[in-house]
Amino acid sequence: MSDKDLKQDGTQAIRRAAAVLRHAARGADAGVSLRQVSEATGLSRSTAHRIVKCLMDERLLEYDQTARRYSIGGLVYELGLAAADRQREILLWRPLVEKLARSCGATAYLIGRSGHESVCLYKAEGASVLRAIPVEVGQRRPLGVGAAATALLAATSEADAEQVLAAIEPHLKEFPRLSVEQIRRNVKETRKTGLTESRSFVAESVFGLGMALPNGQGPATLAVSIAAHNSLATDDNVASWKQHFERMRREAATIAN
Repeated sequence: MSDKDLKQDGTQAIRRAAAVLRHAARGADAGVSLRQVSEATGLSRSTAHRIVKCLMDERLLEYDQTARRYSIGGLVYELGLAAADRQREILLWRPLVEKLARSCGATAYLIGRSGHESVCLYKAEGASVLRAIPVEVGQRRPLGVGAAATALLAATSEADAEQVLAAIEPHLKEFPRLSVEQIRRNVKETRKTGLTESRSFVAESVFGLGMALPNGQGPATLAVSIAAHNSLATDDNVASWKQHFERMRREAATIAN
């Protein structure tokens, strides 16, 4: 085997392992089965099993013998502590996310873009008795799935958005209320208003409102959102929440500059 072939094999192995880790991260606390890993990554069960076994040996994955499911391992968290840029982003925007949760009385999120996916970086709970928590810190979803993830997709160019949609389409079967066409409509409305509304598109009985944060250097890589029970998303409440978002937009522009 030539050096070129060896390099290609090594690169392919890394990409496959990364794909497995990304899918495991989507499972959050519940984890994912070997079958789900195989189907989501397009790998045969035997190849997927070899990869997850190696990732377990390196503490990048953990295995629950009872549930027979894989989840992100401790080494991933330890390595994440060294990601200084992400930590600075969270510290920078955390006060505004917490303020948004207090103002709206709803769960507020800081969401970051990661390739064709979004990842929850921080969560602040509001004071509402009826709380909606459709996503947890560290959980990943395709761009366009959720209010903040749609706001991030809307902040990209048309060409980039179409590339993302082509990449995520196979994964939308996990979200039966969403289709590529519906996401396109959501993106179009977001570009028009600057805000994304999500009414039970991702989680039943959950209303989401999202907004991309200014970057100053290219498309937005961060967004904020709130999640509330649909029963609380009255016209008056939604109008009030949008006012809070507009105030936050002005504060965010000052911070970004």
